[in-house]
Amino acid sequence: MGTTTFTGAVRSESTFKTVSKDGTSGAITEVATIGDGPVSLADSNVTLTNATHSGRILLVPDGGQDNTYTLPAPIAGSVFRFVYAGGAADATDAIIVTPGNTNFYIGGVTFLDSDNEISSVFSDGNSNSSIQLNVPAGFDVTIVGLNTTNYQIFGTVTGATAPAFADQ
Repeated sequence: MGTTTFTGAVRSESTFKTVSKDGTSGAITEVATIGDGPVSLADSNVTLTNATHSGRILLVPDGGQDNTYTLPAPIAGSVFRFVYAGGAADATDAIIVTPGNTNFYIGGVTFLDSDNEISSVFSDGNSNSSIQLNVPAGFDVTIVGLNTTNYQIFGTVTGATAPAFADQ
């Protein structure tokens, strides 16, 4: 099927799904769901999927322990936006990882230190596949699939301890 062009508004009573199609096998992969409500992530380790989590705001709770959120393999155009949803500064960490060190972050986040200092924290751009948001008071971090290898990361993190990029 070719490209469809609309000249007027396109309307859905539910959501829109962005998909990619493998040119060889014809397999369809969901990239993002657009127009659906936020997802409240569990206070536990969570493995994310494109079909459920991409394209939606991901509300991260005030954790009872450090929680790890594992991204799926990168797909160009997938978008994961993590927003801290706790009512007070968290005493635990939120850790966001890619499927492995061959899928890494490019970019960084702005750190708003609760001691009134502002700085930037960057990934190394060639192997850092984990970001640890240490005892945050708040964050709004967006991660975008650039291709089948890399994720672009940007956003802000507020707290007393700087976030840290690392290899897994």
